[in-house]
Amino acid sequence: MTDFNLPGLVNAHSHAFQRAMAGLAEHQTDPADSFWTWREQMYRYAGLIEPDDLQAIAAQLYVEMLKSGYTAVCEFHYLHHQRDGRPYADAAAMSRALIAAANETGIDLCLLPVLYMQGGFDGRALSARQRRFGHEVDAFLRLVETLRRDESDALQIGIALHSLRAVPPEAMHAVLAAESERDRPIHIHIAEQQAEVDECLALRGTRPVAWLLDHAEVDARWTLVHATHLSAPEVQALANSEATVCLCPTTEANLGDGLFPMPEYVAAHGGFSIGSDSHISVSPVEELRLLEYGQRLRLQRRCIAVGAEEKSVGRFLFDQSLAGGHRSAGARIAANASRITLDVAHPLLAARSDSEMLDTWIFSGNVPLVRDVSVRGRDVVRDGHHIDEERIARRYIETVRRWSQR
Repeated sequence: MTDFNLPGLVNAHSHAFQRAMAGLAEHQTDPADSFWTWREQMYRYAGLIEPDDLQAIAAQLYVEMLKSGYTAVCEFHYLHHQRDGRPYADAAAMSRALIAAANETGIDLCLLPVLYMQGGFDGRALSARQRRFGHEVDAFLRLVETLRRDESDALQIGIALHSLRAVPPEAMHAVLAAESERDRPIHIHIAEQQAEVDECLALRGTRPVAWLLDHAEVDARWTLVHATHLSAPEVQALANSEATVCLCPTTEANLGDGLFPMPEYVAAHGGFSIGSDSHISVSPVEELRLLEYGQRLRLQRRCIAVGAEEKSVGRFLFDQSLAGGHRSAGARIAANASRITLDVAHPLLAARSDSEMLDTWIFSGNVPLVRDVSVRGRDVVRDGHHIDEERIARRYIETVRRWSQR
């Protein structure tokens, strides 16, 4: 059989540093363990990382992404400052570490510096563990403009608002006003946890997505990450806005977030992308499969993610997440040519027609079936092996061993 080629997917939501703590938060610390208790453990690890560490961790992660079929990543980057919260001499040092990791691995990068200003909807100050993340609006906009001087075909600089709870309304409006004439991606965490929805209702009198749609010009530039807890009117209004929802099923399952109302959103013609977020898994196949399986468990029936004309679940999930990923990453990245080639000689793909290939890849487990990957005409994975895999892995191992002893 001839090669089976596909465009590479966009990993539309990444916190690169969290890959180094995958599996280290699986011991119960509270009988009511949740996202919020996990977050405290994450803060402890975030407090250890310096720029060289971040580059080593991100490069290892990006190699894994490329080998799995991702050819671009949206990096939702809030780990900005020194461990005591003071800016580095180069305020962009941590951002540059991520750019360097993308350059050395060959993945396309949409870097999303994150504005993070307060500890909750009530305006409380950032905790000691959150100070590495914090910016005032002017300093944040200076960082964004500094990074945009280095944009290229492989690098798009968008912006991110961490969440409604972390960015006060007046700051959100100031940043959006500065971005109003720019056609660049805007991302935000929203409605991930029921506790967040409850707090927003208590203090702002409405649900998070409804509040955002009422107070910002949400359009095709926007990606709302998670949006797990939606009312029926929010589902329709969000789809009508032409924004993209980024779904991260492996992280949402790991953190106990809940299940997105997928069939309702698809019926409203909403667009979505996928991301691996905390990187408890780095596999588009697993994200897509779990996205479908979660709905099967919720609705107790099969083959949920399909369209009016496309009845292959694998094809529908792939095509929709590809289109949504391009919107999440922005026009600069979407214009780049990328290709992944599946290993059609593998037994799992034997006797499969082209129409059956995607369903088999997605729904036959986590066997690595990506053989070759090319990004912007450069071959970065050959026969399942990244061209600089050994060096990057050695540096990562040395880094996490040293990092874990701090």
